Order: sequence, then C-alpha cells, then structure tokens
Amino acid sequence: MTIRFAERMSRLGTEGAFEVLARARKLEAQGRDVVHLEIGEPDFATPDNITEAAVAALQSGYTHYTPAGGIIEARASLAGFLERRLGVAVDPTEVVLVPGSKNILLFVLLACIEPGDEVIYPDPGYPVYASLVEFIGAKGVPVRLREDKDFRMDLDELAALVTPRTRMLIVNSPQNPTGGVLTKEDVAFIAQLAAEHDLLVISDEIYSQIVYGPEHVSVWAAPGMKERTVLMDGMSKAYAMCGWRLGYGVAPQPLAAKMETLMINSSSCAAAFTQMAAIEAWESPESAAAVERMVHIFQARRDLVVDGLNAIPGVRCTRPEGAFYAFPNIEETGLDEKDLADGLLQEAGVAVLPGTAFGPAGKGFIRLAYTQGEADLKKGLERISGYVEQRARGVDG
Repeated sequence: MTIRFAERMSRLGTEGAFEVLARARKLEAQGRDVVHLEIGEPDFATPDNITEAAVAALQSGYTHYTPAGGIIEARASLAGFLERRLGVAVDPTEVVLVPGSKNILLFVLLACIEPGDEVIYPDPGYPVYASLVEFIGAKGVPVRLREDKDFRMDLDELAALVTPRTRMLIVNSPQNPTGGVLTKEDVAFIAQLAAEHDLLVISDEIYSQIVYGPEHVSVWAAPGMKERTVLMDGMSKAYAMCGWRLGYGVAPQPLAAKMETLMINSSSCAAAFTQMAAIEAWESPESAAAVERMVHIFQARRDLVVDGLNAIPGVRCTRPEGAFYAFPNIEETGLDEKDLADGLLQEAGVAVLPGTAFGPAGKGFIRLAYTQGEADLKKGLERISGYVEQRARGVDG
C-alpha cells in the first residue's frame, strides 16, 4: 500500500537543533568527539528539591489522570507565582498546564486562527512559529529582527506589516536564537498596536528568568494586555526540566476553556507528578536560588563565548541580554552559514546551527548555545577559530 499523506504535512517544518543533534550522535557513535553547541537545553541537573517533590508525589499516588487544564492546586500555585513576579492577578481557571509549551502555540492557533488569516512572527525566530502557522493554513508574515537594533523589532516596520487580515502577533523576549530583549518602549508600542488593530498576542516568555542586566518586560503583563494576550512559558529552561515536559499558558478564561478542550482531544493532561513538582519550583526559595545561580553561570559563559567569537577574524557577535544563545554574524568570513555549520560538525567536531534554520533573516549567521561547561566552550571556540582560519586560507579538510 502507498500511503497518501495529507497536503497539510507538506507545510509542516521541523526543528534544526534536533536534526543536528541526531547527526552529532551518529558521529559520536563512530568514535568522534563532538562539542554540543546546537541544542537549547541547560546542562544543569534539575534542582534536588524539585526532583524530591516529584518522587514524593509519585509515592503519594499522583500517577493518575488530572483535569485537562491541570490540578487546581498547581494552577493556583502558578497564578500566585506570576502575581508575585509580574504583578498581575491571575485566576487559576485562566491557567492551562500542558506537556510542553509548544502545545500552547498550537492550541491558540487552532482555536483562534482561520485559514488565510495573517500571523506576524519574528524572523529569525523559533522555527515552530512559522511551521505551525503554515500548517493550519494561515499566512505567516515575518517581521525582521536586525543586528544593528540588537535584534529587537523595528517598530515602524512592525506597524507597516499589519493589514485588515492580521489576526495575531507572536513575540518572544528574551529571544531565540538571538538573545535579544524587548524594552519597555517596545512593549508599550506593541500594546498600543495590538489595541488599535484588535490583535491577539502570544507572548513566548520561556527565557524570561534568564536575563543579564536589563529587567524582563512582559508583554502579557503590560497594562491592558492580559485581556488579549496568551502567556506561553514552561519549566524547561529556568528550572532545567526539559525532559519533564511541563509547559503552561495563561489566557483569557474563554480561550483557556477552549485550550482545555483541545487537551482533552490530544494529550488528556500533563503528568500529575510533574505538576506537583512544579509547585515546589514556583514556591520554594531553594528553587529561586538555584535559578539565580544558573543565570550567573550562564552570564559568565556568555561573556566567554562572545569574546571568543569576536576574536575570530571575519566574525562579529552582539552580546545577548537574555536566553543562552550567541548569534554571530559570519558574513565577512566569506562562508555560507549552512556550509560553515556542516563543515564545523563533520570536520571540526562542533555542532552549531545555521542561522537560516530560524528563518531567511538568519542568512549570514550561526547559532551557538552556551549550555555546556567552560572547558567544552573553550574547546569549541578553538575548533571554530581553527576551522574558519583554515577555510580562509583555502585549505580543505
């Protein structure tokens, strides 16, 4: 039998980090040494108190189905955490807990966007934005993030992209892949634009606790925005819980109810014991201290990587203000970003991503995740420098 796939599958993209990771693992299986700078996953262990809370939950019987939107105690705990952190009151019924924050993006698109509607998203940006927008039959409209603006949106350009068919705007701060951070002025402009054009906003704030100096400014928490914004976040990055698969959305209650219905029809619920562990993450001073320590280490790694990249002839790198990615410009090396990324993996043993894995505006860039220890980062930088200089001399292999 020949399986005929639905046309919509041709519109579904992928995530380059997982593809490069798979290729790197194959090389390692052949005995090659690879420095992993491709995957956006903290190398830290989940804080012990969170793991202990999960084990206690398992032993206490949290091994069954939960309500689709999550255990009410966990939803209430998150509501309290957000109010303390961002100063906005949240009703637990506005919270939906899901097995990974991508579900929030998909659910909101399914619930609110019709085929042909326009959705604005950042370019370069998290590739799942464009993938899911196109998958559901909407028209994706990229807004370019420019190096000379520290990878923030050009606000006039953003406003010019809005048409009568624009239904939604996706924003991400701190941003993947660039580490760019929106300012208070940026957020105020976005809020006014959304109100003027009656736009629904998805604010992806998964890196909001990983900032190095500037205060995180939440689009969702801006005055008047809670009523038209979905906060998309999760436990993976700040708490080193990527494998636990717990994300969350906070949305106006009618939309949250639709998202619960979509949960019923897809995953049923997030795992009960992970929800109970999340309560420990949100409420324990020990967890907050662990996040602070991790961010301090990431900042030192950021400086090491950015300084090292800027010392390589033909490479320049903006110093990111958040997340844990460097996004260097490699145009002056004369190398194509995909060719460079492939060569670094196959010949130098360094796994990075081409900037175009995050959209056309990533041309001329590569992305590095500084989610490894300093020894590996130094090794990776030495290999990158050596390979770039070798290619500049026109020497193969």
